[in-house]
Amino acid sequence: MSLSRRGSHAPLWRMARATRSRWRLLALSVLLGAGAVLAGVGLLAVSGYLISRAAQRPEILSLGVAIAAVRSLAIARAALRYGERLASHDLAFRTLADLRRRLFARLVPLVPGGLPGVGRADVLSRFVGDVDRLQDLYLRALGPVAVGLLSAAATLLIAFALLPAAAAALAVGLLVAGLVTPLLTRAAARAAGRRQAAARAALTAAIVEVTGGAAEIALAGRERDWIERADRASARLARIQRRDALSGGLATGLATAATGLTAVGVALVAVPAVRGGALAGVLLAAVLLLTLGAFETVRPLPSAGASIDACGAAARRIEDILDRPAPVVDPEQPARPPSAGDLEARGLRFRYDDAGPWLLAGVDMRLAPGKAIALAGPSGCGKSTLAELLVRFRDPVAGAVLLGGIDLRDLPQEELRDAVLLGSQDAYLFDGTIRENLALAKPDASQAELERAARRVGLGPWLAALPDGLDTAVGEQGAQVSGGQRRRIAAARLLLSPARFLIADEPAAHLDPPAAAALHAELAREARAGRGVLLIAHEPYGLERFDEVLELREGRLKARG
Repeated sequence: MSLSRRGSHAPLWRMARATRSRWRLLALSVLLGAGAVLAGVGLLAVSGYLISRAAQRPEILSLGVAIAAVRSLAIARAALRYGERLASHDLAFRTLADLRRRLFARLVPLVPGGLPGVGRADVLSRFVGDVDRLQDLYLRALGPVAVGLLSAAATLLIAFALLPAAAAALAVGLLVAGLVTPLLTRAAARAAGRRQAAARAALTAAIVEVTGGAAEIALAGRERDWIERADRASARLARIQRRDALSGGLATGLATAATGLTAVGVALVAVPAVRGGALAGVLLAAVLLLTLGAFETVRPLPSAGASIDACGAAARRIEDILDRPAPVVDPEQPARPPSAGDLEARGLRFRYDDAGPWLLAGVDMRLAPGKAIALAGPSGCGKSTLAELLVRFRDPVAGAVLLGGIDLRDLPQEELRDAVLLGSQDAYLFDGTIRENLALAKPDASQAELERAARRVGLGPWLAALPDGLDTAVGEQGAQVSGGQRRRIAAARLLLSPARFLIADEPAAHLDPPAAAALHAELAREARAGRGVLLIAHEPYGLERFDEVLELREGRLKARG
């Protein structure tokens, strides 16, 4: 049951080490759990003695110690079990919080550059389902194993003090129940545990896609196809879970059989010991009940064995994210960001695959404060990739991006993006109010500033008609507003930012030509206030207001007008 530093459980061991600051809580929960188990074993043994002694009809005062012990052990068992539950669940929840913080901190630098081969639903499944699964590492794996070892050793010592032969028979039974049974159970559950994380991720992906694209699926008349797809994923997960349940039933049956057979074995050595005078007859029931209670120490171990593989699969899926190299990293000794200067691209070359074609094949561009540049080109030509290079979501394969003459790779990312802000084409809105989404760009913005930014992008009449105005909820991912309104809110957020350079990627998508031209003109007007503006546009509406219009084709920039 030990976790190896190498082999298939290396990720699980590393996950455990990553939360080693919580091992004091683990030790506390183990001690409390062992105390609760031993109190239960003692309660059975003392009760057996009390029943046997009471049958001899002694003076009532001679039973006082045994009666007090039964009461004390019963109270202690409940109190210790309650304390163990508090400590173990506190450990599990704190560990989950630690893991989620660690995973989120790792995702932050990875997501802007993309996660090849991992979809949004899969990331959600790993962040929620796989992290939740790892709570079993403490509640059903490490904790029960440690509790079982401590309490089994103490129980065997007590049995040895009463009758060494009974302790030997009990040791054999505990070895079978605590080692052989978990190994058999784990072998039965191994395949199910390894496949369950992937099956759960597939079901999550199907559900996310169905709910996210429900309107489009309904319009296409494909509801039945997508429902069947989700049903297939659900059925596959159910089959795997049934196999898990079968392994749990196997564990229970084997543990019960081992308990009964061991009790018979102890009886076979204890009864002759009573006849021979090696064991007092009044202690026979105590020894037998002690044997039955001793199996409480190893009863959780089969399920612990079954949980290890499931936790290992979850740990590997999480580590697959944690081990991915960040596309960009801060320099060890970052330079101080310049307070003035141009944003310049020099000889930029970039491609996603080392063997693939160049998406950017030598791009040169200079964006000065007070200048507005529009960048056009066909879909997929690399416009958004160029924008990501300008804010250093990625690093170029060759060439450099300079801010005030300093290579972006020499600047701290956070301070760089305070100076150069990208409004991406996703136009993401958080599940909050319009005010909260706008305030992301400038948390201390006044009511007047928020309203002015909204009016500049054409949201004024719409906001005036809303009962709650800026305090209107936009819903999850902006589901309560239209696509055009979502784009306008994102554009207002961009204008509200104090950044010196603004990069707007397709801000007028979903808008009609007059509205798109008006929004583009408003962005061009921002350059008159001394900021550098780069507009990436698929349609040419309103581009005549820009100082320069460039076109990206075949990896190179060409002046268009």
